[in-house]
Amino acid sequence: MDDYQKEIADLETQVEQLVEAEGDATTIAELSMQLDILKAIYARATDLFRRGTEDEGLRYGLRIQGYGDWNIDNVYAFVYERSVELEPNAHHAFVGGIKTADFALMLNS
Repeated sequence: MDDYQKEIADLETQVEQLVEAEGDATTIAELSMQLDILKAIYARATDLFRRGTEDEGLRYGLRIQGYGDWNIDNVYAFVYERSVELEPNAHHAFVGGIKTADFALMLNS
C-alpha cells in the first residue's frame, strides 16, 4: 500500500465512522466529495504511470514539464495539478472531468 492508498483508506474509515456515529451530514458530504476526488486522481495517476512504463514519450513529457523522473509520486503530482486546473464545475462534473481527461495528451502537449 502506497501513501496515496493509505490516505484514501484513512479518509474512507473517517467517513464510515462519521456515518456510523450519525455525524454532521455536511461534514460527511464534504469528506465524501474529497474521497471521490482523491480516488479519481489516484486511479488516473496509476493508469498513466503504468502506461508510461512502456512509453518513452510519456516519460519524456513528464521530464520536460518539470516533474522529474518517471515515478508514481511525480506522475501523481502531474495528474493532481492538471486536475486542479480543469474547469471548475459541480462535484460530479469535476470528478467526471478527472476521469475523462486525457493526461497522456497533456504530457505530450
